[in-house]
Amino acid sequence: MKVKAIFMADSSDAGIERAYDESVRTRLAEKLDLFPVYINQENAKLHLNELSDVEIAFSTWGIPNFSEEELQRYLPNLKVLFYAAGSVQRFARPFMFRNVTVVSAWAANAIPVIEFTSAQILLANKGFTQSARSYKQHGDYRQAQQISRAFPGNYSARVGILGAGMIGRGVIEMLSKHELAIDVFDPFLSDDRAAELKVRKTDLIDIFTNCDTISNHLANLPATVGILNKDHFDRMLPHATFINTGRGAQVVEADLIKALREVSTRTAILDVTAPEPVPDNSPFLQLDNVLLTPHIAGSMNKEVYRMGLYMEAECERYLTGAAMRYEVKLEMLETLA
Repeated sequence: MKVKAIFMADSSDAGIERAYDESVRTRLAEKLDLFPVYINQENAKLHLNELSDVEIAFSTWGIPNFSEEELQRYLPNLKVLFYAAGSVQRFARPFMFRNVTVVSAWAANAIPVIEFTSAQILLANKGFTQSARSYKQHGDYRQAQQISRAFPGNYSARVGILGAGMIGRGVIEMLSKHELAIDVFDPFLSDDRAAELKVRKTDLIDIFTNCDTISNHLANLPATVGILNKDHFDRMLPHATFINTGRGAQVVEADLIKALREVSTRTAILDVTAPEPVPDNSPFLQLDNVLLTPHIAGSMNKEVYRMGLYMEAECERYLTGAAMRYEVKLEMLETLA
């Protein structure tokens, strides 16, 4: 007899089709007794009998926020949730408190962020944003070239990485192919692991004072809200670049704006903001030394399929009794994004 499984999503949510493409859904249907209706708080009560022995759930972005009581009422025998997306902070605890194993595609979602960030760091060290903008606006080749020469290039440039979780470590490993000096701020990074990564552990003040490019990958926790502020941005080098693909709320944006206005050769590359999108009157839209991207660092378009494939593989491990690779433990929520 096949194991019973469901997709958790709003009835009109197209996210399931995006994360689990047709081939993945077909293979899952061959292996599992897959319920044909997407389940959420609104319709779960209509399917009490069918849901009573469901063992596996799949979901992605937009997963309904089930409470412990709802999980007990509607899905009393749920054993594992496969989440084809990244952070589980918003919804995971009720599942975990019910002893439901939560498995996330955070490793798959980390790949495009690592690629995006590493590319931006290498370009930032060459003064790409500032020199390209100047050349196009003024048509002055020599002026644009002069601007680029104020940046360090990628030999021995000092790069600061904030947070050495899955994404931060991935960026460090990708940058290890280049002759860069890498400083890291992460209270959870051990000295032994720092030595393995060939990075120097230090504090935020040191990084913002001395690094040519700084990239934020801090965990998304209450303790990190507003952690990056005037004390840090005011210390940025004259041609330093700050990159944020983490969370906008970790930045006191008024302090960053002030620092960018005071030294116009500083640069910010912001893929996330708070709020998101920025208001129409945001100074970020007016400052020439700010590059805004619409939250594209994470999985998009075909990259999203990879997350469904990761969860299909994890489901196969679960069904065969093999150890799963991407289970999220309750204690991990203290450090994961």
